[in-house]
Formats: sequence, C-alpha cells, structure tokens
Amino acid sequence: MRPITVLPKLSSANLRWDGVTLESYDLPASFIPDHEHPIHYLSLQTTPPIRVEWSAGGRSHAGVIGPGTIELIPRGGRDQVWWGGASARVVVTLHPRLLTQAIEETAHQDDVELIQHMDLRDRHIASLMLALQADLEDGAPAGRLYGESLGTALAVYLVRRYAAAPPGIQHLRGGLPKYRLRRVLDFVASNLDRNLSLTELASLSGLSPHYFATLFQQSTGTSPHRYVLQQRIERAKELMRNRTRTILDVALFTGFEDQSHFTKVFRRAVGLTPTQYRAEL
Repeated sequence: MRPITVLPKLSSANLRWDGVTLESYDLPASFIPDHEHPIHYLSLQTTPPIRVEWSAGGRSHAGVIGPGTIELIPRGGRDQVWWGGASARVVVTLHPRLLTQAIEETAHQDDVELIQHMDLRDRHIASLMLALQADLEDGAPAGRLYGESLGTALAVYLVRRYAAAPPGIQHLRGGLPKYRLRRVLDFVASNLDRNLSLTELASLSGLSPHYFATLFQQSTGTSPHRYVLQQRIERAKELMRNRTRTILDVALFTGFEDQSHFTKVFRRAVGLTPTQYRAEL
C-alpha cells in the first residue's frame, strides 16, 4: 500500500483473501512523496474530479482526474503524487504470485511484468474492484471464495491486457473430468464448517484457480462460491430439524462466523430467518 496516513474506512484484512487485499479511503488533499510499490497496486477514484500532479518513470504530469480513473502501478514501480482536493478511493493490491498462478500459461514464471498507467480508464477493472468492495460491505456471505474469485478474475484480466508480454489465450471447454469434480464436491461436503479458499479447491483439481473456476461452472452450472454457499444453506436446513441444536450451533457448523451473519445470508437465500424456517418445519 502507499504510505497513506489516513486509516481505511473498509479493509479486507480480516477475510484473509489469498493474494489480494482491498481498502477504501476518504482522503484529504495531500502529498505522497516518492516511493516504491512492493506489490501490484490499483487505485480507483470514485468521487468528483480533482486536480492531480504526479511523477512516474522520470516524467511529470498534471491534470484533472475524475471518477472512474485508475492508477495501475506494477511491483517495483515508483511514483509521487499530489492530490489537490479530497477524494474517495478504492485501493486493491495483488501479490505477484496471484498473477503467475492464476492461469496455466504463466505458472512457470517468477513474475509477470505489467505496464504502468497513472490515468487509466478501464470499466472492466473498475467493475471488479467495486464488486470486491461490495462483497466486503455485504459481509462476504460466501466467505473467502467470492472475493478470491474476483481477485483471480482481475489478475487474469491484467495479465492478458496489461502485461508487457501477454500470454496466449487457451479456450476451455468440456468441464472438469468426473473424478476431479467428485474429489472437489466430496471435499466441500466434508468441510462446510471451514472458510474454504479458491486456491485450496483448485489444487484438488490440479488446475490454476481461473481454469478450475471456469471448468467447475461448465460442469455444475454454477460458480464455486455459489455452490459452496448453496451447500451451506442446505446443510443448515438439515441441521435445524434437530431442535436440540441452537441457531448459533447451526451457524458455526455451516461455516458462518456468527449467528447474525448466518441469519442475514439465510434470509436472503430462503426468504425466512432461521427461526422462522424452523417454526415452519
């Protein structure tokens, strides 16, 4: 992250997404001195235009930057910036291994070199960053899986669109082999009480996270995070038939962090709170 002295109003630190973090800020007018980025950095401005001056790659620039503008700074990139007014920003950082391990074509590489952009307009990147923010604001109902799926999609897009040497694209069809799919489904069924990660499920299939998620959806008709969430809800329904179990017990046995989180997700999926559902059994 940049040497920002303001505390974020939102952070994904507690979710422990693998390889990706998100923070959102309300920043005052400020100057950030020259610094190097140890990991890949994206900053999306979400508020009205402000005057900005920045230096990067030995060149200085100045202009008015509006909402939707993205800074893309690769690992090892340097910059300094002056924001002439208050702004709200969504900041995402990506570990280099997320880019190399996201797809099979880059798995043999130690790093992927990205091209630096200080005033980029890319609606696809912006939508993925805002989707990460929305999942975080919503309490991450699918646990780590959805955030990591979005992080992987963002990494794949950056590799294919903004790498200095973009890899070829392999088109995937046919879904997962049946024995690999069964291995993943059995593992999910045995671990619904855990906060499963996309990397963990992908490793069971022997594929990169992106290829695994694509082929899993072809095989099941749904994404990994939606499948796991559906299985948690169905398991919760079964457990609630045993009236000796409390709602909190059911929540913890199905991988939710607390009863409040479980109630929110269950009501959205079923249309009833857990207490109401149990009363109607």
